[in-house]
Amino acid sequence: MDIMVIVYAILAYLIGSIPSGLIIGKTFFNTDVRQYGSKNIGATNTYRVIGLKAALPVFLCDALKGAAGVVLLSSYGPMYMILGGILAMMGHNWSIFLGFKGGRGVATGLGVLIALSPLVALIAFLVWGVIVYFTKLVSLGSIIAAALVPILMYFIGESYWFVGFGALAALFVIVRHWDNIKRLLAGNELKVERIKKD
Repeated sequence: MDIMVIVYAILAYLIGSIPSGLIIGKTFFNTDVRQYGSKNIGATNTYRVIGLKAALPVFLCDALKGAAGVVLLSSYGPMYMILGGILAMMGHNWSIFLGFKGGRGVATGLGVLIALSPLVALIAFLVWGVIVYFTKLVSLGSIIAAALVPILMYFIGESYWFVGFGALAALFVIVRHWDNIKRLLAGNELKVERIKKD
């Protein structure tokens, strides 16, 4: 195996591990988003705690991490592109910089998806947006959009590598949202709305 594949794979994980929400919250807003709301470092909780001015750059940074993982290994073919994307998502979810804790991987997964299949990414994002707009439940939108990805991949004729990635990524997102699923079923899931900090 090309030694550079290993180097790029490690780099994909490390890039994914960069805790954008924590860095942006602390550096520019003197706020540790892990202390409020869902305690998550992602864009949704950043919005709850700080607002759109912080959530948007966190979302963009997290998505770029996923795309970077794919691009790093793009010259080695589809299997390695997927590997880079998965490693970036793993970095976000289990960051080496946060004691192997992290976010849910939705924005990072979207970045991976944009790099792999822009059309599927667009459709999934629109579905997510509609669900969140009407329900104010980001977790519900994320779970449904993730579940649609492998189906969309299949029907637009993407390679079986990409369909397989879609299925794995969907499972990844759903498992990471297991606590959210339990709260959704119980009717007490947090909505995407600003909270008051003590």
